This record gives sequence, structure tokens and C-alpha cells, in this order.
Amino acid sequence: MGFLDNSGDIILDAVLTDLGRKRLAEGNGSFKVSKFALADDEIDYALYDKNNTSGSAYYDINILQTPVLEAFTNNMSSMKSRLLSVARKDLLYLPVVKIFNQDASALNSQFTNYVVLVDETTVNALKSTGGNTLVAGQLNGNIPQQGSKMVRVDQGLDTLELSANSVINQDLLETQYFIQMDNRLGFIASPTTDANTNASLSFTPTTIDDDNIATYIFTLNDESDVVTRIPEGDASSIRGPRGTKVSFKIGSSLDAKTSGFLFTQLGTVGTTAITGEGSLTLAAGTYKFIDSTVRISGVSTGYTLDVPIRLVKKN
Repeated sequence: MGFLDNSGDIILDAVLTDLGRKRLAEGNGSFKVSKFALADDEIDYALYDKNNTSGSAYYDINILQTPVLEAFTNNMSSMKSRLLSVARKDLLYLPVVKIFNQDASALNSQFTNYVVLVDETTVNALKSTGGNTLVAGQLNGNIPQQGSKMVRVDQGLDTLELSANSVINQDLLETQYFIQMDNRLGFIASPTTDANTNASLSFTPTTIDDDNIATYIFTLNDESDVVTRIPEGDASSIRGPRGTKVSFKIGSSLDAKTSGFLFTQLGTVGTTAITGEGSLTLAAGTYKFIDSTVRISGVSTGYTLDVPIRLVKKN
């Protein structure tokens, strides 16, 4: 990995995806470029200086000379700012995706992330006996459907210059999303809640790549209920016209539940006590945690949001 040679005027650095490299290596004619995407990660357009005294040829010189890393082949480390083509010329705003940091989907205030409790022992250490209430931002990763906490992100135009009651243009409505996470650590589960169930309503990944990253695809109003419209008048993290919301829970993998290997290899001993329901706590030094992310990407707009998660396992 190095920096691109930016001594020229226009730079395009292209790499194959994991699947593309696999097809090319097979050498059986299956390799064919059918899709591509562009991104401008690391570019700061605020550096454009139309007041440069050297003339218009130098307005973008600071942008062109910005040190930019070569394109990454790891799909979880690149393409966070995808480019898209829009035929309309009257757009003042583009949609974004934001965490709905309220109610059942509020972030954990201690760590500013979602804390996934991976097994029954850890869950029980932070909720009262017979209770079903975990504090904000703590997800029941042992049996996701037993907990009420979930992850939710909202999509739309985040501006006060347009009414939240306005109907978002269909061109800007995101109806399908990719959700990606480390398959070694956990899985995406249904947003439904049933305190009496002992089953996890999990979804099957569409693909799992060579880095063990599982990709799920969810579509508006499919049977999963992960992607739905934001009802008019409902609270939202989007200040302007609202589009869709993505809601889901996170379950822990079998290895995370039943073995300490991943936490030994990838984890860290917790040095801060975790506050649970009432006066319950998970004392410092009595648990390990792994920090990771769940990536949510709009299929149409390419807008990407990394949601921080922390998997916690009591010793």
C-alpha cells in the first residue's frame, strides 16, 4: 500500500473486487467486468480555492496534490464515499443515512456504540432475574428476539430548509440496502420482539467473502420487515423529508457464545465497569470485548454508514 502519483492532472486507480480476482484466477472465461463503482474517499472539496491569485488553472491545485492512498482491495476498507450520476439539475440536497439515537435504538451512553451481550451469562449479569429490560444501547446477542433494543438508521434529506412532511422524491428514495458484518462475530436478526421465545430469527447472508464478511440484502416491504417507510409524524433522525428506515438486531455467533477464543485473539480486557439495569454492573476486569462495525449501504445512492458495535463476554 502506498500513495498515488498525483503529479498528473487526472488520476483513476481501479482494482478488482474479491470476486473479480477469483474469476480472473480461474482462467475459464468467467471473468467479465459487468459492474463498476467510483468513489472519492479522502478528497476534501473545501480545498477548492476560486480566489487563487494564480488564475483558474490553480483553483483545484490543492485538491489534485492531496496525498491519496492507492485503492484498497478490502471491501470493508474502501468505497465509503461512492459517486452517483443524477440526471436532474435542480437538486439542492442528497439523502443521507443517520442513526436514530432514541428510544429502543438509542446508542449506549457509556461507550457511544451498541453493546452486544454475546451469551446468557453476560446478559443475566446486566438485567434483573426474570426481567427482560437491558439499558439503552445494550442488545441481547444470546437470543436477540428476547430483547427490545435494536439498531435503527433513517434515510432522507437532513435539512431544515424542507418540511419533514414533504414527500421525498422517488429518485432519492432508498428501497434496498446492503448490510455487512464480520460473520465470525455474529449475524443480522429480525427487529421483532418476543420475550417468551427461545429462538433467534436470523437471516441468511447473500454472500460471505474470503475475509469472512457477510453481506445481507434487504428490500423495502420484503418479508424481513428490516426496511420500511418512516411514517409521517413519527420521530426521526432526519430533519427534512423522510424516506426509509432500517431496523435490525444483532445475534452473536456460536463461536462467540460458546468459546473464548475470539475474545482472546481479537478482544481486550474491559477496564471500565459496564452499567446494567438498576444497580447491576459488570465489573472492570471481569469481561472482554471486541470492537467492530456493521456497515449499511444504500444500493441506489451508495451512501454508506458504519455503525459501531462492541461485543462483550463475561469471563
